[in-house]
Amino acid sequence: MEILRAVYINEITKISKKKKLIVSMIFSVLFVIGAAIVVYSLNNFAGIRVTGSSEFSIMVLTVSIYSILPLFTAFICIDMFAGEFFDNTIKFTLTGPASRIKIFLGKILTIATFIAGNLFFVMVLSTIASLFINRNIPNLFKISISYIMAFIPVFIFALVVVLISNLAKGTTSAFMFSIFMFLVFNGLNLVFPQTRSFLFTSTFDWYRLILGSYINFSKIFRVFLILLGYCIMLIAAGYYLFEKRDI
Repeated sequence: MEILRAVYINEITKISKKKKLIVSMIFSVLFVIGAAIVVYSLNNFAGIRVTGSSEFSIMVLTVSIYSILPLFTAFICIDMFAGEFFDNTIKFTLTGPASRIKIFLGKILTIATFIAGNLFFVMVLSTIASLFINRNIPNLFKISISYIMAFIPVFIFALVVVLISNLAKGTTSAFMFSIFMFLVFNGLNLVFPQTRSFLFTSTFDWYRLILGSYINFSKIFRVFLILLGYCIMLIAAGYYLFEKRDI
């Protein structure tokens, strides 16, 4: 456990020094501010009620998980796997005392931390912005649960990118194929609705199941089990490829 903790701290330290992390935060701030300005202008000058106190944070979540969050998550995942193999810096990690399974889990935990931190950052920003837009207290419980639920499908997308990164020969091909897969899966959701049950991207907005007046707990639990199955399979497949990959 101590070795895994050391690997995790080392990976956290490495991504904290990446410019992509700062750029991600800047884009998140600009996105929330831009959305707040648009919604405030429509509410107060155009007479169009776009969102309520809680809906603004949910609207920001909906847009971000289909745009900037998957994009920067893909960047981080590719840097941590394909990038380190491509520039051969992975050699210093693999020749250390930690086993490959602990290195892999340390990287996965770091990716999960990045996603959770990004979601928390956006949630706080959007909640503060909603106070200025609507001048009343939003439903913090529903907002928090929605952002927690949104973490799981985005994390599964990250595991898909990790899988691709361990197959790709370079960072560019890994990024292009990851984005291509993301767009194709979302396209299939729209063109062939009957495939929704098999595609994890159809669960990106599953947090909406708790937003209505009636909450279907059985459906929420069923979707959770599907996501858990995806998670287990992708972690196992990703580790298998990581273990077999040569330096």
